[in-house]
Parts: sequence; structure tokens; C-alpha cells
Amino acid sequence: MTRLAGSSKLLRAMNESAALAHLLDPGMLTRSDLRKLTALSTPTISEVLRRLTDAGLVNVVGHNSGRPGPNAEIYAANPEAAYTAAVSVRDIGTSGTPSVTAALCDLTGTVRARFDSRVDFLATQPADALVDAVARLREEALVPADRIRHVQLGVPGSYDPRTETIRHVDVPGFGRAGLVPEIAAALGTHIGVDNDVNLAAVAERRRGTGRDADGFALLWIGQDGLGLAIDINGSLIRGARGGAGEIGYMPLYSPDSTHRKLDLQDLFGGAAILDLARDNGIAGETPADVVRAAAALPSAAQPAGEFLTTLADRIAVGLAAVTAVLDPYLVVLAGPIAQAGGDTLLTAVTAAARRTAPLESTIAVTTIDDDAVLLGALDAGLTAVREALITAIRDS
Repeated sequence: MTRLAGSSKLLRAMNESAALAHLLDPGMLTRSDLRKLTALSTPTISEVLRRLTDAGLVNVVGHNSGRPGPNAEIYAANPEAAYTAAVSVRDIGTSGTPSVTAALCDLTGTVRARFDSRVDFLATQPADALVDAVARLREEALVPADRIRHVQLGVPGSYDPRTETIRHVDVPGFGRAGLVPEIAAALGTHIGVDNDVNLAAVAERRRGTGRDADGFALLWIGQDGLGLAIDINGSLIRGARGGAGEIGYMPLYSPDSTHRKLDLQDLFGGAAILDLARDNGIAGETPADVVRAAAALPSAAQPAGEFLTTLADRIAVGLAAVTAVLDPYLVVLAGPIAQAGGDTLLTAVTAAARRTAPLESTIAVTTIDDDAVLLGALDAGLTAVREALITAIRDS
């Protein structure tokens, strides 16, 4: 009898989790809709909806009066059942952008609060700054602390989950051993940490150019740093210690050379772009400013044309390494520089890539015009929250 009871409990939990998954996306479903989607009987669906409603995970949001007979109740996931917070930390460098940007969304993905701020990490402990950021989000959205089920942190470095350590990061304090467990303890909730470019690829997969691709490589050209994310059928390749995609460190010199060590960052990182702009008389305070200014001029205009051609040739060197190793069907140019250059820069890079290497990959520019790292952090955090709710139902 115990075995049968256990099997019945497991089946009930599976039914509930399946129904909740459908209500989370797309939601707004009737009993009849859920019965068709899950192939469960009407009595079973009714019991599942009763239990999910009692648990506060599902609400009746309306009635369908367009059918004969009694009005059918319309169900949707309760947006206030759980929340996820996302915090993106940046190394300001030459960009002049806020050092922290954060957002809070409910269970349906609706953003309830968002802000940017400057934080002096030389004078502020990272854990204190992140706790303050989440508290500010919670206060602005009037959300109880216990409803925030997951905080997703995006960092300009790699994250080693085995040691819970952030590596290759230039933001003061973030490379300290023990920091991530300290932040999790201070927040009192689950925390996820990932490289910022990986999170941009999460957003690209869900919202952008990579939505329908089997896989893609995302080359991030930031105002200060370079990065690469590798998406294989929706899964990201992070490497043994989270360092996959740290393409900015790729050396460009021969071991026998006596010249100063150069890497891709020296070729088309933010400082290199500003140097190139000065050499060509292109004005602008940030790397994105000069690229945007050059792209806005007619293609034949000098010296903007020379600036974009040279920049595209440099970017093509990085692309050659990506295509030679990965042979991706699609390469997405992303980050503030790609956004600033738009289709003009894309045309120049595509031509330069064809000159540089015979390998063929489709090259596209991101279609996300918002903060891709923050959006990807929200997407990753929301996925974690939804999976945790479904797992809790199955394990209850």
C-alpha cells in the first residue's frame, strides 16, 4: 500500500508541475485548455488547479463567456508568488556607465523595479553593495523579502562554481575567496553567478537574433572588455573553471618575438578603439560615442571610412579565431560597440571577415537595444525560480 501511495503522490505532483509549467508560459488558460495541453482528465485537471490555487501559485483571473454553458474560469500563474532580482556589476573603465544596474521581476517576468547607480568599490564592500541593491529593489516594488527566491549576479569575469570564486575580474573586492557564499548568506536566498557575456547570450537566445538558431557564438565588444559566449542548442559552454570565452586574453604575438605582449584586448578593446579614433580624428568621449559618430557619417566620408575599415579588420581577427575553432553557423556581434555601430559596422565586419579567413559563418548584429546583461540575468533568474517551484511541487 505504501508503494501505491508513493506512486499516486508522485503522479499527482507531476500533474501539478506540468499544469504550472503551462500556466507560466503562456498562461491565461481554462480547464479545457489545460486538459488539451496535458492530456489529463477533467477531474484531474480540476483537482490540480484546486491544489495550485490553494498553494497561492495560481489565480482565477477572469471568465470566458464566449462559449455555451457556464462561463469557464481562466487561470494564470500568480505573479506575486515569487520574484527574482538581477544585479549586473561592471568595471567602469573608459565607458562612464553605471557600475551597478539592477532589476526585479515577478513570476510572469514583468519588471517591477529597475535602477542604475554608481558604487565606489574601493570604499564599499561588494556584499554590502549587493545587499543594498536588492533592498532598494524590494522597497521600490513593495515586495516582502521572503518572496525574492533568487538573485542572479552578472560579473565582468568568470565564475568557478566548484570553488565559488569569481576569477579574471578587475572590480575591487570581487575576486576575494568566500565572497559569493557571504553574499548568499547576507541575502538569505538562492544566488546565481555568471559571466556577463554568458548572460547576454541568454538574453540573445530568448529575445534576440539567436532565438531560432540551433546554436551561435556571441562576440561581445564592450566599452572596456571583450568576451565570447558559446551557445549550443540553448546550453552555454562555460569550461572547467568558468573561463570559456575569455577571448580578450588571446595573445597575438609569436613566442620568439621580442615585442611587447599583445592580445585581442589591445587590438579592439575600448582603449584601443579610442586610440584609433584619435588617430583618425573621430571625436567622442567613450568608445561607443566614436563608433556611433563614425557609423552615422556617409560610408565614403573620410576619415570615418578608414576608422571603420580598420576597426572591422581588427574585429575580424577575433572572428577568425572563433570560426576556426567553433565553426558556428551564426556569430552575433553584441555589446555597446556593436549596438553603436549597428548595420554599418556589421557590413564592414562581414567584408573584413571574408577577406581574413575562408571559413563561412553568418554574421549578425544583436537586435537587443536594451541592457542585454541585465535582461539575461533576469531571464536566467526567472528560469531558476520557475524550476525551483516545479521541483518543490514534485518533491512535496
